[in-house]
Amino acid sequence: MLSSALPVAVSLALAGQSLAATYSLVKSTEGNAFLTDFNVISEPDPTAGLVDYVSLADAQSLGLVSVVNGNFRTKADDTTVLTGGAGRKSVRMESKATYDKHVTVWNVNHMPTGCGSWPALWEYGANWPYTGEVDILEGVNDMGPNSETLHTGPSCTMPTSQSMTGTFKAGETDCNSGTGCSVSSGKGANSYGPAFNANGGGFFGMERTADFVKIWFWPRGATIPSDVSAGGSSVNTDNWGTPDSYFPSTSCNIDAEFGPHWLTIDLTFCGAWAGLSDVYAASGCPSTCNDYVSNNPSAFSEAYFELPWVKVYQ
Repeated sequence: MLSSALPVAVSLALAGQSLAATYSLVKSTEGNAFLTDFNVISEPDPTAGLVDYVSLADAQSLGLVSVVNGNFRTKADDTTVLTGGAGRKSVRMESKATYDKHVTVWNVNHMPTGCGSWPALWEYGANWPYTGEVDILEGVNDMGPNSETLHTGPSCTMPTSQSMTGTFKAGETDCNSGTGCSVSSGKGANSYGPAFNANGGGFFGMERTADFVKIWFWPRGATIPSDVSAGGSSVNTDNWGTPDSYFPSTSCNIDAEFGPHWLTIDLTFCGAWAGLSDVYAASGCPSTCNDYVSNNPSAFSEAYFELPWVKVYQ
């Protein structure tokens, strides 16, 4: 005989699953608030890029940060020919607050482009990689589709068959490798680079729990969940459909491998990915990465992020 308590237990379990996918807004950043909610980091680039990350004061005086029609912009210098191995001036920003398990929604109108460029919207923790990294928007040399990647300490791998629209890159299912465990977006050309910008950008969502990390991308003009496009007081990820990438805890202790994270916005050039000779050559870009970035400043007139807002939910 079934216990009379069973229906109640099942109802509570289902309610718990539903509630687990509902998150409340804890931080909303837009316009000038990017300069108060984020620190501008003027430290050497850890990816050995041909970049000079400037201070907030320098970014403001050089016009590398601004608000245009209410939207925050951060860009690279596009006027200076570089000499003597100098880096192209650019901006790296990290949120002042850190977030453990959470949902982030990025509203992106425009992303940096240009041969040699390596832009990213991502998050990471102290003592990298042992508190993890999640790359939400990343790529190099205008080559799409978008790459969505985890970096962790040892003992974290991913099964290649997942319920997601993207696909794991060949040989990139070990999250502790140099390339991490990386998924190519299933949303095609509009997920990255010039095609992304021509389409008006889109929304990126990331959900991190003790059991998984999921990333979604919705191009502008597609069917977008109303709680995503509205950027309102709460979101329910159960209504977001199949994610672009799905990283489960099947063979990775997500809860142990990831700690509190800073949200990060940056744009570097060349370096350990964009500047690899085979990667750069495969992009069809001219000359060598360092030579091109140094001598063609006008090529980076489109090397900027335009962000209406970013929202964090917990």
